Amino acid sequence: MTDKLTQNKQENNDYLVEVQSLVKWFPVQTTFIDQLFSKERDFVRAVDGVSFNIRRGEVLGLAGESGSGKTTIGRVTIGLEEKTEGNVLFDGIDLSTLSAEELRKLRRRMQVIFQDPLASLNPRMSLGDAIQQGLKIHYPETAKDHRDIVLDIMEKVGLSPAKFFYNKFPHQISGGQRQRVVIARALVTNPDLILADEPIAMADVSVRALLLDLMVQLKDELNLTYLFITHDLATAKYICDRIAILYLGKIVEISELEEVYGHPLHPYTRALLAAVPVPDPHDRRKEPMPKGEIPNPINPPPGCRFHPRCPYAQEICSQEEPLLRELRPGHQVACHFAEDFLNA
Repeated sequence: MTDKLTQNKQENNDYLVEVQSLVKWFPVQTTFIDQLFSKERDFVRAVDGVSFNIRRGEVLGLAGESGSGKTTIGRVTIGLEEKTEGNVLFDGIDLSTLSAEELRKLRRRMQVIFQDPLASLNPRMSLGDAIQQGLKIHYPETAKDHRDIVLDIMEKVGLSPAKFFYNKFPHQISGGQRQRVVIARALVTNPDLILADEPIAMADVSVRALLLDLMVQLKDELNLTYLFITHDLATAKYICDRIAILYLGKIVEISELEEVYGHPLHPYTRALLAAVPVPDPHDRRKEPMPKGEIPNPINPPPGCRFHPRCPYAQEICSQEEPLLRELRPGHQVACHFAEDFLNA
């Protein structure tokens, strides 16, 4: 039974994660009467045909506004949500082919750093017990070593002295320390992939840089791979190797970080970058900002989904959906008029 976890593994495969044409639709909850008389059922098109790969040891960022599908992609990628269509491969293993038990065993290699540490930690469980929970589930045979492993990982994430924090509860420590607990809990099973879902959004501004430094240090020290979800492009610039810009369930631009920041080719990307504050009061924003709000994902606009808000939209944008195409080496963009920004 466990052969499935290794039989598809490709040692020469540079990609730890491969997402192919991923679709995830959520049915809209309706009343019983509506279900009786409605001929068609509505769906929230959270993710609508997304493809990307993550190399081993790489940090891939997913960036975009709230409602763009970032968290849903992350949850489907590690098997917390079932896909509607498409394929997700982890280390060459198709997650959809695994039984519940096989997926549970594989999850020790895929862990999550949640956005809100206070909400994700049990208030009745001590910090040591919270971090140790993953070891109890995945490595019960080494129970006698669990405490030492937990103390070691607590020291690694900066909860020092570890014995002082071990028996404390979440309400007894600061927000930055709680985030370190969540990081330690994710690392304790020695995973390969970390889904970092807005990992510093709830932390004080004064400690965000420290937490990012910690994540970079642990990535190099433990040979980790990150899928880093953020709405803050300034944060992504600090930690990501590549970045994918999402809008309404689709990738509109993807490339190496320096390439996207230096040569943004999609109007949405350019607007997001223009919105990043800079420490210069004389550096005024020149890029026109998108008007309105992100459309309803139940009934997305035809053609390019960004066209109702795009200052450069033309007639074709409302009729024909642009496909991702490579305009610079390794730089893909989904825009009919991206060539206009090549030399901008």
